[in-house]
Amino acid sequence: MADDTNGASKKPSTGEKKELSMEMRLLLAFGLMGIVLFVTQYLMPKQAPKPPEKQQVAQTAQPVPAQKPVEQPPAAKPAAAPAKPGKPGAAKADAAPAAVIGQKEELHVVETENYHIVFTNRGACVHSWILKKYKDIQGKPVELISATAAPKVGWPFSYIFLGQKPAVDLNNVLFAVKQPDPSTVEFEYSDGTTSAKKSFRIDPKTYKTVFHSDVTSGGKGVAHQLAWRGGFGDRTVHNAPDIQKSVYYDAIKSKLVEEGSGSASKGPVTVAGSFHFAGIEDTFFAAVVLPQPGTTTEMTTWQDHIVPVAGTEEKPHVGISIGGKDVNEALLFVGPKDTDVLRATDKNLETMIDWGWFWFIAKPLFLALHWTNDNLTNNWGWAIVFATVIINLLMLPMRFSQLRSSQKMAKLQPELQAIQARYKDVGMKDPRKQKQNEETMALYQKHGINPVGGCVPLLLQMPFFIAFFKVLSVAIELRGAQWLWVTDLSQPETLFIRILPVTMLITQVGMQKMTPAAGADPQQQKLMMYMMPIMMTFMFYGASSGLVLYWLTGNVVGIAQQYFFNKAAAKPATPQVIISKKK
Repeated sequence: MADDTNGASKKPSTGEKKELSMEMRLLLAFGLMGIVLFVTQYLMPKQAPKPPEKQQVAQTAQPVPAQKPVEQPPAAKPAAAPAKPGKPGAAKADAAPAAVIGQKEELHVVETENYHIVFTNRGACVHSWILKKYKDIQGKPVELISATAAPKVGWPFSYIFLGQKPAVDLNNVLFAVKQPDPSTVEFEYSDGTTSAKKSFRIDPKTYKTVFHSDVTSGGKGVAHQLAWRGGFGDRTVHNAPDIQKSVYYDAIKSKLVEEGSGSASKGPVTVAGSFHFAGIEDTFFAAVVLPQPGTTTEMTTWQDHIVPVAGTEEKPHVGISIGGKDVNEALLFVGPKDTDVLRATDKNLETMIDWGWFWFIAKPLFLALHWTNDNLTNNWGWAIVFATVIINLLMLPMRFSQLRSSQKMAKLQPELQAIQARYKDVGMKDPRKQKQNEETMALYQKHGINPVGGCVPLLLQMPFFIAFFKVLSVAIELRGAQWLWVTDLSQPETLFIRILPVTMLITQVGMQKMTPAAGADPQQQKLMMYMMPIMMTFMFYGASSGLVLYWLTGNVVGIAQQYFFNKAAAKPATPQVIISKKK
């Protein structure tokens, strides 16, 4: 990447706007529904009692000019005279190194089982880093580097100097290149004053690379960072810039820290510490370095306004630069956030998979889903359907408890509305309001009803719902997985009208109509019958197809359960015939 001279703040910006997680969206949705249910009892006009019905209601980094061909530096001056005998090391300090310069711009390709990587000797950077085993939405192997960003912020592994800078622009000179073996590339440059070396040793079987970089000027080491800016990962996914983040794991605090581009909206932000790993990520892929334990590493987060695809508007993208020493060397992981792959590389990397608040439920659910796909369905879509049916069957007792409570409340509505009618003109602060509450509670006790009894089973189910949502959001196994007309379960449908969310709306309304109403107010019932399904559809319309399929399947199972429950509840009790004997 081209060097950027903006100073990096040592304190993170507080101006970032965090995007709500799926867990928070769900809790807000359920909370809003509860508030509406509570408030409408007092705001809606009361109707005369009726028989119960079966209805329910850091400033942006300055642009770096595009790279221009530069004239080759003049040949180095003759080396200085040898050091005087008896002074070891004086020769290194006094003698200027011989010139090592590339003659022309060259591209060098490294091909492994997992990678197709293209290196350039101009700046010793990377022009392309392709993951061969993963496809994007267009069916092409995933390209992790943005070619549209490079003219503005440079290519990955460009130099960044936050302090002292060498006299020559190392990002624009031609390095001499050696390839001692097919999976190793070594770059070297020296003009007699400034020297730089950079090397990459790629493991041909895994996603691991060992990289080395050192810079000296005038015989002294120059602290530097190596950058990956302009975004990262699969750019063909929905809202790609929003899911890209810088990431590091603080070894001292045992804490994972992720930052979007907004954290650097007022300027680049630098952190330093002992990190298990640090780098850049999106939902399914990551590029992180794993420094030696006990060493201090610097990482700077950048915000760059980049055109994601040619012909579109600029959007803020996150970028990072890592290092901080004159000699930077570490293990580099560039690959998928697959649990097996991450664990095989370093157990700490598994923390990059965000299982959410209910991780203790999400992880077993993921393993069960994985087993179902591998052993029963051989399709992730049908595995979601199967697992959803099983989960709903396991929760059947709680659901029946909720349905029984709703039915009892529905039968009690005429008496409840009679109480409400007697106190309809009583204000909330009127002492007689306490009398209304006492009569209402006495009625509940008389019929053995717990007013919140129907809510408890729903609250117990919510952790499972949210955990399953999280699994379907972060599991890379669903990426590119097909199901019937759906081409990628990890993304929204590509159809103009998305079938799964629309079907979910229809089944949600149907289930609301079948559920016994907790209130007899027709306006309130109508409001809840359509408002909640519309809210859920709006929330899920841009969600991944796997998430919508899960909720849709739950609706279908719920309709079947509600049908049989209503049918059983409708059976009249067998009348007892008493025959009196005449005397």
